[in-house]
Amino acid sequence: MTAPVVEDLLRELTPQVLGALVRRHGRCEGCEDAVQEAVLAAAVQWPAEGVPDNPRGWLLTVASRRLIDQMRSDHARRERESATAAVEVTPEDVPDTDDTLVLLFLCCHPTLTAASQVALTLRAVGGLTTAEIARAFLVPEATMAARISRAKQRVKAAGSSFSLPDGAELQERLRVVLHVLYLIFNEGYTASSGSELHRADLANEAIRLTRMVHAQLPEDGEVAGLLALMLLTHARREVRTTPGGDLVPLDEQDRTKWDRGLIDEGVGLVKAALAGPALGPYQLQAAIAATHADAATAEETDWPQVHALYLILERIAPNPMVTLNRAIALAETEGPAAGLALLSTLDGDERMAGHHRLLSVRAHLLEKTGDTAGAYEHYRRAAKSTASMAEQRYLESRASRVRA
Repeated sequence: MTAPVVEDLLRELTPQVLGALVRRHGRCEGCEDAVQEAVLAAAVQWPAEGVPDNPRGWLLTVASRRLIDQMRSDHARRERESATAAVEVTPEDVPDTDDTLVLLFLCCHPTLTAASQVALTLRAVGGLTTAEIARAFLVPEATMAARISRAKQRVKAAGSSFSLPDGAELQERLRVVLHVLYLIFNEGYTASSGSELHRADLANEAIRLTRMVHAQLPEDGEVAGLLALMLLTHARREVRTTPGGDLVPLDEQDRTKWDRGLIDEGVGLVKAALAGPALGPYQLQAAIAATHADAATAEETDWPQVHALYLILERIAPNPMVTLNRAIALAETEGPAAGLALLSTLDGDERMAGHHRLLSVRAHLLEKTGDTAGAYEHYRRAAKSTASMAEQRYLESRASRVRA
């Protein structure tokens, strides 16, 4: 088996093994270190010696022994660890249950900030190293290590049990989990800073984790909606930038190069999700993405349908970004002046003050009205307000174009 195939297998098995180890020993931090050592050993041995018949059992055995070694070295817990060490772990001892979802819920504990939830999820469930996560979010490794360590301590202090919640708590915690996966995907699809427009590794990881959740909760419409949204959006990744890394807006993309396999899968999920009894924000966003994917050209986009979907989304999940996007759709159906009028309702929202998206959309609509001076000013302000170099270059090029 080749190294890339082994890497994919290890990414799939890592959260399962960690979940089993935490359930058995109840030491999240020590368990995580032990699993990482086992994964490292497998990454070295399996490509050369072959994958064992029971790879999950192999990893659990090695990780358990590493954990026991750690426990033996801790003098304060010598007696308990000696008793634990007397139990020989074998591959047959591996539980049949997959605790990935439980582990994901634990990483998205409500006592943590969104940034800590994202970091802990990528570390424990995604299997990324601290260095990889730090590079993805452009912070020093020491900073990310401290953030992850604090997150573990907060979860431990909260006294959380390693089990799935039920009833209303399950739905509330699931909402947090989906939000964290959504944040990971968004950072991968459009990086908030740095020289690259997107980070495919983060987007792919978000899709992989969401697939895991969907596999365990196949009847949940919002889980299916989020996965569909990711697939339909990710299908455009290859044509979102030029070979030189410059941004290509949606209406200028070569749609023949969109990934039809991802689109077909996403549309299928949208149809199934919308047929359910409840309607949530991810289902609506996925329906909007499907409407764009259904148009062979930008001119064929069903903008009235897009606007109607945004109107519903705005009512069930009010958010300034939803209103911003509705303004774009409204401008396409009723003209740029109508879009600008709707944008003006966001001027008093502190969350949008100086936001590059608001500035750039206003610039685009001003350009459509013929107000080139106003468009130039807003494109320039928008370029200065984003930390993404790809977006900066695009906005500056638009400013130069309207000035010319």
